[in-house]
Amino acid sequence: MTEPIRLLLADDQALVRGALAALLDLESDLEVVAQVGRGDEVVAAARAAGAQVALLDVEMPGLDGIGAAAALHDQLPGCRSLIVTTFGRPGYLRRALEAGASGFLVKDTPAEQLADAVRRVHAGLRVVDPDLAIETLTVGSNPLTERERDVLRAAADGGTVADIARGTHLSEGTVRNYLSAAIGKTGARTRAEAGRIAAENGWLLR
Repeated sequence: MTEPIRLLLADDQALVRGALAALLDLESDLEVVAQVGRGDEVVAAARAAGAQVALLDVEMPGLDGIGAAAALHDQLPGCRSLIVTTFGRPGYLRRALEAGASGFLVKDTPAEQLADAVRRVHAGLRVVDPDLAIETLTVGSNPLTERERDVLRAAADGGTVADIARGTHLSEGTVRNYLSAAIGKTGARTRAEAGRIAAENGWLLR
């Protein structure tokens, strides 16, 4: 009898981790061997437990799931990563694959499909949510520069241009220029709309 595939679960919500572990442990060929709630604990836990596939949430403290996937790819290439997140955003998918993740699924994926995705990733295949893949191709790559993203993130708090300038250590004129560029690139009418569009597409993740 072949050994079960050894899994690590990384999600900052303990209830979600527990539910995923319960579902995956029902499969005779899968075994959850480690669980962590922070992205910066993934590599060490995967190494200690001998994990072969890591299921990673995107938004976690310490290090986001995409950063954790990149760290695994660099430091523990024998452990493949599968992003499983509530946030099915095109920008996240593109960045996850660039970081070396082997798959990307949203959390409402049926349990049997998730288990099959784990098996396929372990076998060296790539698994991507088909609807999100189509949306990613339609949306295209992130058009915003790093500075434009910084300014949009700062603007999300609703502060004035002066507030944003202080928070980002830029002049007010430079902040206005970046906001104007971000509004133009996202096809928005206001900075708030630009921020919303960028967030929905996953373009604001650090």
